[in-house]
Amino acid sequence: MIVAASLVLIVLVSVMFHLVSPWWWTPIASNWGYIDTTLVVTFWITGTVFAAVVLFMAWCVFRYRHKPGRVAHYEPESKRLEIWLTALTALGVAAMLAPGLVVWKRFITVPDAATEIEVVAQQWSWSYRLPGEDGRLGSSDVRQISPDNPLGLNPHDRFAADDVVIEGGDLHLPLGQPVKVNLRSVDVLHDFYVPEFRAKMDMVPGMVTYFWFTPTRTGEFEVLCAELCGTGHGWMRGYVLIDAPADYEAWLGEQLTFAGLPAGGVRLAGTAEEGGDP
Repeated sequence: MIVAASLVLIVLVSVMFHLVSPWWWTPIASNWGYIDTTLVVTFWITGTVFAAVVLFMAWCVFRYRHKPGRVAHYEPESKRLEIWLTALTALGVAAMLAPGLVVWKRFITVPDAATEIEVVAQQWSWSYRLPGEDGRLGSSDVRQISPDNPLGLNPHDRFAADDVVIEGGDLHLPLGQPVKVNLRSVDVLHDFYVPEFRAKMDMVPGMVTYFWFTPTRTGEFEVLCAELCGTGHGWMRGYVLIDAPADYEAWLGEQLTFAGLPAGGVRLAGTAEEGGDP
């Protein structure tokens, strides 16, 4: 009886904790409302299964408790029960997977109006690159990385000259502007994660991964690395600040471009002497 009552109590406390808990979704800062909907669907499906299994265990403990003279009934299998359990399990898994496939398609289908930026991960800090006046990012290569060129931009690419380089600082983005976030790692596996954006993606050395989102509210949001990347993993943090358009333009005007770094400056100076187009 104590075991059965304890199991029932676990279910009741779990449900009450959900109803009165302060741990609701954090304020969202992007257009991913349907990700929250998918999480809620998954929560209710798994929560219902959890409650059903634990209550069934409690009923079995109570119903088949020991009594003097009771003999156990042996039933090796039940095809009807197996069919029902298989069908319900398949239905529950499909109900959780189907919304995820829809969300994933929207997650990686970038609108034409999106601005491309780049996030570069390196043990154990975040760096960023934003397009300059030409509106596009220049090419880059990890083999170009040096103390003077921390993000490995191609010094011979004219589109890279005005790229805004933010090494180890915070990322600012304008409110209401769709953004395609290109993700690159220069050493080991990392994961760019901003909980309020409902957006995270692995960063794999040698690959460029991406997602997109639209900031829908101003504020300061913490960046976390969600992939164990070494001894400094826990300190690999930063911030994304969503600004009003005027504030964003003012901040952007204060940042260094690749041409202002030694690697970019040397290349531009050489191009000017040769009379070429920078």
